[in-house]
Amino acid sequence: MSVEPLSAHGFMPAKGRGYDPEQVDRRLVELSQDRDAAVERAAQLTGLVRRTEGDAEQLRERVASLAPQTYKALSPRAQQILALAAEESGAMRSEARDASSALRDAGEALDRQTRDAAREGADARRDEAEAYAQEVLLAARTTAEAERVAAREDANDRRGEALAALTEVRGRTTALIDDLEKTHSERLTAAERDITGRESASEVAYAERTAYATVQLEEAKRAFAETGEQARHSLEDAQARAAELVSLAEVGAERVKRDAERVVREQTEAREEMNAHMTHVRNSLAALTGRATVDG
Repeated sequence: MSVEPLSAHGFMPAKGRGYDPEQVDRRLVELSQDRDAAVERAAQLTGLVRRTEGDAEQLRERVASLAPQTYKALSPRAQQILALAAEESGAMRSEARDASSALRDAGEALDRQTRDAAREGADARRDEAEAYAQEVLLAARTTAEAERVAAREDANDRRGEALAALTEVRGRTTALIDDLEKTHSERLTAAERDITGRESASEVAYAERTAYATVQLEEAKRAFAETGEQARHSLEDAQARAAELVSLAEVGAERVKRDAERVVREQTEAREEMNAHMTHVRNSLAALTGRATVDG
């Protein structure tokens, strides 16, 4: 909240207070000028009174130093005139003293009035400034409290939205993990079935080839027994043939066995790789959602 600049006499502009700050400042300037002029006039009057008193004191001293006038050599008419003049001089001196006292009293009264007016003006300005400061402070406190309440409500709303979004993300992540685990389980089951099928097929093929070799060997023995001498002459051929058939059978069985072992090894490696991948996925999702890490 911005703060308005102070006026020339320390007042802050306010809205809705019923006066113009610039007008108040102008009036204060006029009052200050009138006060300064009154103080200067009182000082002048005080100086004039003091100079008049000094002159009167000097005249009194000069008169007191003079020898008394008897006016005996003058005619009665002249003595009467001089007596009147002395009375008028005394009256004038009395009037001068009274005027000087009146001027001094007026100067002092004007000085007191000026000081009182200045003090009253300063007190009024101070009271008004304090009242305005209280008003500004109350308005600032009210505004700050309203802003604090609004900020607290906004924070609560944002916290609720964040919690709802986090709950939704956790739900989606849990569903994704469950779906991945289900898919992984189905793939493992299918791989195990395929391995079992290939092992069974390998065993069947091995058994078939072994049976075929055995049959061929029995046929060779039977042919040897039936032909007698002919068989004896061809014994080496029959034995070679039998050995060849047995060798072929063993080679075929070994090949089938190697194929079966290769398939089992490949399926095992694929299953381990899939398990490692699923463990990595679960750990990554757990790190994002705050769930505990699940071992594979």
